[in-house]
Amino acid sequence: MATTKREIINQAYGELALAGYVFDLKPEELNAARKRLDRMMASWEPFMILGYAMPNSPDDSDLDEDSGLPDVAIDTVATNLAVKLAPGEGKTLSPDTKIAAKMGYNMLLARFASAIPQMQYPSNLPMGAGNKRLPRDQQYFKPVDTLTTTPNGDTLDFNP
Repeated sequence: MATTKREIINQAYGELALAGYVFDLKPEELNAARKRLDRMMASWEPFMILGYAMPNSPDDSDLDEDSGLPDVAIDTVATNLAVKLAPGEGKTLSPDTKIAAKMGYNMLLARFASAIPQMQYPSNLPMGAGNKRLPRDQQYFKPVDTLTTTPNGDTLDFNP
C-alpha cells in the first residue's frame, strides 16, 4: 500500500497528540514538517536504502506524493519524525516513544543497511614477497572486473 508523505507527517503529529479532529495542521506546519522529513531521510540515506522519494530540491517535494517507503518502515519513520518535531512544538515525548524510535531505527538499519563497498588494490601497488605469483613477471596487482547491482533493482552494471 502506498503511503504519502502527508500520512507520515499526520502520524508523527498524532504521536505528539497534535493531530486529529481537535487540531488542524496549518499549511506552514505541514511544509516545515515535510522539509524535516526530507532532511531526516536524506541523513539516513548513506546508511540504509529504503527507497524514499527524495526530491531534487527542498521545494520540489509534494505532500501528496508516494513516499516510496516499504510498509515496515512507516511507523519507524513517523516516530523518528515525531522526535524531530517535538522540540519545535513544545512537546515532551514519552520514554516509550523515544525507545520505539531508537529500536525501530536500529531494526531498519540492520534490515536495509547499505552494502559495504569493496575496494580493489590500485594497479600500481606492488604485490610483495608473500604473494604467490602465477605469471613470474607479474609484480603489481591487476584490477579485477566486478559485477554489482544497483540500489534500485536487479539491473547489472559492469565496472571495469
